Amino acid sequence: MAAARETGKAVVKTGKHGVSRPPFMVGSIVRILMENFLTYSVCEVHPGPNLNVVLGANGTGKSSIVCAICLGLAGKPSFLGRADKIGLFVKHGCMKGVVEIELFKSPDNITITREIHVVNNASVWFINRKPATLKTVEEQIADLNIQVDNLCQFLPQDKVGEFTKLSKTELLEATEKSIGSPEMYQFHCELKNFREKERELENLCREKTTSLEKMKQRVERYKQDVERYHECKRHVDLIEMLERKRPWVEYENFREQHEEVKQYRNQVKKELKCLKEMQAPWTRKIQEVEEDLRNLDMKTRDNTAEIRNISQKYKEKQDALEMKDKQIEEINQAFRMKKDEETNRQKKIQQTQIIIEEWQNELDTMAACENLQPQIDAVNTELKKLQEERANIDNDISDLRAEKNSQEREEKRIIDRLGQLNNIMHMKEENLKMRFRDTHSALMWLRNNKDKFKKQTCEPMMLEINVKDSAHAKYIENHISDNDMRAFVFECQEDMETFLVEMRDHQKLRVNAVCAPAESYAETLPSRPIEELHRYGFYSYLRELFDAPPPVMNYLCYQYRIYDVPVGTQKTRDMIEKVIQETNLRQMYTAEERYIIKVSSYTKQNLSSNTCLREARYLTSSVDTDERGQLENQRQDIRNTVKSLDAHLTALFDRQKLLEHKDNKLRQEKKALLERGNRRRQLESKIGVKFDSLRQLEQDAIDLEKEFQLTNVKIKEINKQKSELVTELMHLMKKIIPLNVVKVALSLQMTRATAKKNRLQSEYKLKAAQLKAAQQRFYELDNKKQRLYEKCMELMKQARHVCRLGPGQDFPEEFQVAFQTLPNTLEEIDALLNEEKTRASCFTGLSSSVVEEYNKQTQEIQQLTEYLEGKKNELNNYKQNISQVKEKWLNLLKEMIAQINGKFSKFFSSMQCAGEVDLHMENEGMDPMNERRVFEMVVETACKKRTSQYFLITPKLLQNLTYNDKMTVLFVYNGPFMLETFKWNTKRFRKRQRRLSRMTE
Repeated sequence: MAAARETGKAVVKTGKHGVSRPPFMVGSIVRILMENFLTYSVCEVHPGPNLNVVLGANGTGKSSIVCAICLGLAGKPSFLGRADKIGLFVKHGCMKGVVEIELFKSPDNITITREIHVVNNASVWFINRKPATLKTVEEQIADLNIQVDNLCQFLPQDKVGEFTKLSKTELLEATEKSIGSPEMYQFHCELKNFREKERELENLCREKTTSLEKMKQRVERYKQDVERYHECKRHVDLIEMLERKRPWVEYENFREQHEEVKQYRNQVKKELKCLKEMQAPWTRKIQEVEEDLRNLDMKTRDNTAEIRNISQKYKEKQDALEMKDKQIEEINQAFRMKKDEETNRQKKIQQTQIIIEEWQNELDTMAACENLQPQIDAVNTELKKLQEERANIDNDISDLRAEKNSQEREEKRIIDRLGQLNNIMHMKEENLKMRFRDTHSALMWLRNNKDKFKKQTCEPMMLEINVKDSAHAKYIENHISDNDMRAFVFECQEDMETFLVEMRDHQKLRVNAVCAPAESYAETLPSRPIEELHRYGFYSYLRELFDAPPPVMNYLCYQYRIYDVPVGTQKTRDMIEKVIQETNLRQMYTAEERYIIKVSSYTKQNLSSNTCLREARYLTSSVDTDERGQLENQRQDIRNTVKSLDAHLTALFDRQKLLEHKDNKLRQEKKALLERGNRRRQLESKIGVKFDSLRQLEQDAIDLEKEFQLTNVKIKEINKQKSELVTELMHLMKKIIPLNVVKVALSLQMTRATAKKNRLQSEYKLKAAQLKAAQQRFYELDNKKQRLYEKCMELMKQARHVCRLGPGQDFPEEFQVAFQTLPNTLEEIDALLNEEKTRASCFTGLSSSVVEEYNKQTQEIQQLTEYLEGKKNELNNYKQNISQVKEKWLNLLKEMIAQINGKFSKFFSSMQCAGEVDLHMENEGMDPMNERRVFEMVVETACKKRTSQYFLITPKLLQNLTYNDKMTVLFVYNGPFMLETFKWNTKRFRKRQRRLSRMTE
């Protein structure tokens, strides 16, 4: 180490020929300092200028040195394949870590320092103890040709597999950057850029050439379209002239029609005047007939009114006559009712006399009233006793019913609470179904087939475990593996095998199952009472935080020793060092962390590791089994109590019915006794009442002879009034007969006058219809004349508009000359117009823009031709540049390949190998002979003059290897208690080795 530190300075030594040569190559690592980095608190490494062999057992920290080299030289954490955040490389429990690397450079070395801060996961850079940016550091490292991201220069253990997957191109570029000259890789990059630009120019020229050909073809098509456009223009001009003449021809046709209609209208006007003069006499005759009809109507109305008056009087007299008949009938009805009333009175007198005689006979035969009071008193006493007993039974029934209602309300409360607990269990099952569908399917099968197993079977632990406080669920879940959380628990190995065969082989379900040990571990006592740990913040062992069936608890105590794992608080975390030193616990929990303590095999000291607790996922909803069991027992007790109360109530109801029957029987007996004493008094009272009724009936007798005489007197008086009414009726009938005769005569006159009026009106209507028809013809002709006039004016205006003539402008002579060559009828014009339009429509898709587009395309072809010539010249220049750069690059590449081929041939000859070369994957190793040859080859190559610095990381070496004075061997010890090298005694080592060999023999 001392030698390494001395040669690490920027000292210049003299070689054989007197030329100064530094011991280190520029960019070599002179010193590595690590503070609070991964496993190191403070560590300083001084590597040599050539081969550095880093030795140490697995886990001692060799990879930490590799990580320090990568991160100290601006490497990214992801390149190491260990962690993606830089803060994770700081030693646990520290807030800042430092990596300092000193690089050789003349005249003064460069010291690069990287401070890693955990809080914000950031780095602070320094160059020669002065603050710097990451970009500045990367530039300094690039100037020294250090490439930590190049697998050919820096190959971490975790990147060996990635190195084997590099393509040929990637390997070539990595080799160029690592062993080739900077110009070589620069030429390679320029060559790729030139080739990419050449390819772009070739594609561009190809596209533009294709576009030019298409544009030329398009211009050819445009040339034909221009010719067709001119031909189409001739047809369009003829169509325009035909459309100008057509309105004038149409105007002339409508003007001739207007003159014809005007003449016919004047003729109809004269006919209309004659019809109006002929219609006046018929109007006077109709008026005279209507006057006669009005007079006859007035006479008829007067006659009808007089007849109606007499008829009304006749009806009144007739109604009065009918009323007198009704009065006679009422008088006779009243006499018949008095006669019936007297008959009924005689019958009632006879019936009353018979009843009185019967009651008198019963009274005469009835004995004197006997003394019934003692019997009545005895019955009353018995009734009182029965009533008291019934009252007691009613009170007992009320009390029992109240008690039953209270028990039923309590049972309902218990059922509601059990429903809540079952709902929590349902939530846990849904969680199981969502996360582990196969396990849920197996659970459904197990519940339906428990009879197939010999001993108790338990459902998955996440359903069976009930945490007493949901805040403690995270400790249970972090302590028990996920596989065991969803595992079924069996007491019998045979039952477990039966279950797994069914699930895995038959149903193809992926499930877990465990078998609880035969010996009971559930009641195992912890190594010390929890009270002794209270002063460290511990409040319980894991076993006391939850409930589970005996097989589950037995398995967890056996497998996870939950009876001896305490749970603490933040107080425990604050004094964790003291807890580890004083308690000798192997596992423990604080508020948010889990600690595992192991004893070092070398130093016998405690080594602790801690992990943050993940949040609970399975046991957040728990069922209190004690509460559930108590509720089930209470429910069963309540059912038994209700059943007992129902039996007691049934007995009381039966007794109540019996007492009610006895009560009714006694009451009937008492009633019979009371009736026997009251019968004589009732008979005497009834006989007295009947005698009073008989006397009243005898006093109410009716004199029928007198009533008959009064009835006859009333009827005679009414008959006299009827005769007077009949006389008046005959007088009214004589007056109404002449009036009816007059009415018939007036009706005949009205009929004749109406017929005459109808005849005159028919003739008048016929004349009026003729007049109306004439008027209609006149109006139609007049309207037609007006329409034709308006149409002529409209056509005139349209024709002048089509010809573009002003209001006072005369018809142009050129139009007259052109119109003479065109047809003179609308039919001929329309036929020629349709023919020309049809011909013009054949020239579809043509417009005036065709000529413009033709000219435009011709100009674009000329521009594109010039642009294409420029790009082709540019492409030729790029091809010349490619040839020049390619020649330079190939010369350098051939030299490098020749060196590589020579060295590989030498290396393979030294290994006595030939054939295919394959790269071994990490940790596969090789046979000792080839391993020795490879090591000798590395030593020989890396220890030559003017070679780069080399680091070889290995946990072991073969015996009797070849070493070189230029090698530097760096030993990484297990800890500070390892024996220093200057204290080694070789004789004692050999003596101990011989003693151990004899013991083994």
